[in-house]
Formats: sequence, C-alpha cells, structure tokens
Amino acid sequence: MLRKKIAIGFLVGIFANAAGIFLYITFFSEMDLGPTLKHAVRNGYLGKIIALGALLNFFPFFVFLKKNQIYHARGVVLATVLAAILIAISMVL
Repeated sequence: MLRKKIAIGFLVGIFANAAGIFLYITFFSEMDLGPTLKHAVRNGYLGKIIALGALLNFFPFFVFLKKNQIYHARGVVLATVLAAILIAISMVL
C-alpha cells in the first residue's frame, strides 16, 4: 500500500517535471519542442531546462503535504531527486 502511494507521487512528480519543461519551451523558446531539446543537448544546457521544469514539483509536493498525504509527497521528492541525478549526468557529458 505504501509503495503504491509513493509510486503515485513519483508519477505525479515526473509528469509535473515534464509539464514544466514543456511549458518553459513553449513560452520561452523560439523553436519547437524537439529542435529545442536537440539544441540543448548539443550546447550543454539540457540540465538547466530540466531544473526549470523541476520547479513545477513544488506545487504537487505542497498540495500533498496540505492534504496530509506524506507518502505521495515522498514520491514527488523521489522524482525531484531523479531530476537532480539527470542534471548531474548531463553536466558530466
């Protein structure tokens, strides 16, 4: 039961991060999604885009805390940690 709650929070966190990336590219990039991501990989700023997308994880995290759904909030934190690991990997490459 606890794993299911954490998994739901993790999926919500991943979705929020992806939505944040999409919204950032939609509003602030002159190119479409695919070309922007390719350009980010080539020029080494993909980690920055992932970090900006991860800012959207604050919203579900605090909503889950407000509703006293601690394990869902832990899942969102795990998704944020995964984003941090991806950022660190993208900086090394």
